[in-house]
Amino acid sequence: MQIPDENLMSETADAPRSSIAIAPAWHTVVLMAGIIAVSATGAARLQGAHGPVHRLGTYGITAAMELAMLAWVWFGLRLKKTPLRALLGTNPVNARSIALDFGIAAVFWVGSMMVLGTLAIAWSVIAAEAAHRPLIGANGLPTAEQERTVRTLTQLAPANGEEMAAWALLCAIAGFVEETVFRGYFQRQFAAWGKGSAAAGVVFSALMFGAAHGYEGARTMFLIAVFGALFSLLVIFRGGLRPAILAHCWQDFFAGLALAILKSQHIF
Repeated sequence: MQIPDENLMSETADAPRSSIAIAPAWHTVVLMAGIIAVSATGAARLQGAHGPVHRLGTYGITAAMELAMLAWVWFGLRLKKTPLRALLGTNPVNARSIALDFGIAAVFWVGSMMVLGTLAIAWSVIAAEAAHRPLIGANGLPTAEQERTVRTLTQLAPANGEEMAAWALLCAIAGFVEETVFRGYFQRQFAAWGKGSAAAGVVFSALMFGAAHGYEGARTMFLIAVFGALFSLLVIFRGGLRPAILAHCWQDFFAGLALAILKSQHIF
């Protein structure tokens, strides 16, 4: 019997796991196609809506689609015998670590909002200059395009206590599922396709994250893609998804809350 070389065994154990695909390529392609198709049809449906949106029904359908996406990812991982837990990282489950992740998530959220706010202003200025139109409408009011975008989003904002509770549950589901899918599955899979390139994982998972939000318009898709890249860097820094999940959950929740306030004040 041949005795394995200890040095060779050590090198193999230390090989970067990022270079190993976690699911079959066809499985990833099907998931990408499904996400883009749902994003495109969602955009067309909301922009073409003329009556009120049934928000509780929309929340329920969205939650079901999120869970279906997670189930599909789980299926792909099973084909490669990759445990779902492997996507979540190795952050210990204890009070100190969880508290640290809450703090990291809070700092990340504030910093990312500053970055995205700056980029949003830059986008608006460049778009206004390119189209030879004012940055804001007459009398300081939003332009027709800006108002149309916000009105599309406010259709989804909760309007009462029941809808707020359902929105909070949806945000918790979406935060966990989307971080698992985009920063867990896609980031690792794209890194593996890039022969272990962390940059490939960050860039292409961010592009998919932006593409998944077609109903919010080109400007917001760009900002969400940048947000996705920032989330990816956070995951790499922390070595796990927990702070990203926390930041994602409360970002979605407070965004919906802000839109609900705008709508209640009849601003849009």
